[in-house]
Amino acid sequence: MSLESFTNSVDEAVSGFFEPVASWLGEKVFYSVPVGGTEFPLIVAWLVIAGLVFTGWFGFVQLRKFRLAVDVVRGKYDEKGSTGEVNHFQALTAAVSGTVGLGNIAGVAVAVSIGGAGATFWMILCGLLGMASKFVEVTLGVKYREVHADGTVSGGPMHYLPKGLTERFGKNGKTLGKVLAVLASGMILFFGLFGGNLFQVNQSYAQLVSVTGGEDGAIGSSTGALFFGVLIAALVGIVLLGGIRSIANVTSRLVPAMAGIYIAGCLIVILVNVTAVPDAVATIIEGAFNPEGVAGGVLGALIIGFKRAAFSNEAGLGSAPIAHSAVKTKHPASEGLVALLEPFIDTVVICTMTALTIVIANPASWGEARAGESIGGVTITSDAFETVIPWFPYILTVAVLLFALSTVLTWGYYCLKAWTYLFGRSKASELTFKVVYTLVAVAGALLTLQTLIDLADAVLFMLAVINIIGLYLLAPVVKRELNTFLEYVRSRRAGDTDGQDEDEEPVKSTV
Repeated sequence: MSLESFTNSVDEAVSGFFEPVASWLGEKVFYSVPVGGTEFPLIVAWLVIAGLVFTGWFGFVQLRKFRLAVDVVRGKYDEKGSTGEVNHFQALTAAVSGTVGLGNIAGVAVAVSIGGAGATFWMILCGLLGMASKFVEVTLGVKYREVHADGTVSGGPMHYLPKGLTERFGKNGKTLGKVLAVLASGMILFFGLFGGNLFQVNQSYAQLVSVTGGEDGAIGSSTGALFFGVLIAALVGIVLLGGIRSIANVTSRLVPAMAGIYIAGCLIVILVNVTAVPDAVATIIEGAFNPEGVAGGVLGALIIGFKRAAFSNEAGLGSAPIAHSAVKTKHPASEGLVALLEPFIDTVVICTMTALTIVIANPASWGEARAGESIGGVTITSDAFETVIPWFPYILTVAVLLFALSTVLTWGYYCLKAWTYLFGRSKASELTFKVVYTLVAVAGALLTLQTLIDLADAVLFMLAVINIIGLYLLAPVVKRELNTFLEYVRSRRAGDTDGQDEDEEPVKSTV
């Protein structure tokens, strides 16, 4: 039996076994209600409402404290002797690398095809709301993290849910928190293996094959796929062995590089068509509020935009606090402020750049997709760049590979923390996980396993239900932490006449 026929058999067997489970769970988690002629997934509403609530609760923290957040990333408020493994910038890039990926390239193209250019406007708004949710969950992640004897740190919903709920509600909170922690760990682990690992490797390999001659090209064979999978697995395994410090060192270089390459490509298209920019912006704004020509009208554009943003920046899902918890700081809210930059980078900047590039370039494939033809999102984005840069598919391939690698690395760290919470931190336990994770990376180049990927998506968004309930219950803790950090900022600024602004005013507690 050839390798190709074997992998096809595995694909079919796995799909046949898990498809009923994936279909049932997907229907429950992504249950949609008809609104204005289109379907609105309630899980998206759940995430958006959380962003609205936290935006109001913390007085538009994502806008008022944006400059302060940038100052924290720059190290202006670092403290000597702080517990942690990485600095603020490294923690941010590690977390961003887990959210910035193929969704920013392909997913956005699909969004503006289904929801029209106006979906971009609502995508930006949802990204801005998600900044508040990210601030809350990451502050809790650092507040209730566990610092081990060897100096390493573990954090995330599996730590702040049991500890925080016990602190606030006693025995009842302790029991609930432990149950939620086990569920959260299992969900993070499952998604990380198949959504954060296998899917990323699979799609990056597919893009590489498409620019190297297709299935008849240099790496289009099953042998080429195996070689690619082994290469990615080796890179991932080497970095994972070094822990979060190693991952942060790689992502702190990789994330700016990949974002720079991609944004540079977008800017080239935009600058070449600079006279079309005003019309493109007008098209986006008009499409957001004009029901004509958009599937589902205004609500259709809004729903598609919100859905793309919610799926892209992962605000409220509980994954990012795992990376941010390793930061060196004595004030949890300092990293919460850093984290609110994450949805801004992911959604407001990179997703918007993709959408604007497509709208300005207006490739034929985008028009065909809007007319109902089935065209891949990567194809639309690639075609938009090709209108100005004929050789851009090769640059796009580099960007896709970098996006995929950084995502696999970060989710490897997330999964490791979930694994050790469930099975212990022994060397044998950690080594077992790293072997399993690298083998899954190899499989990603050989297997599609779309059913498992669909199941992983549903599992991750189930985590959002658990996590956001915990965020609501623990929001008063976050408010106290923010006030404490702002008092520290005021004391550091005492005698500094520069930068005296509203950032110094603490948030008044309403609870």
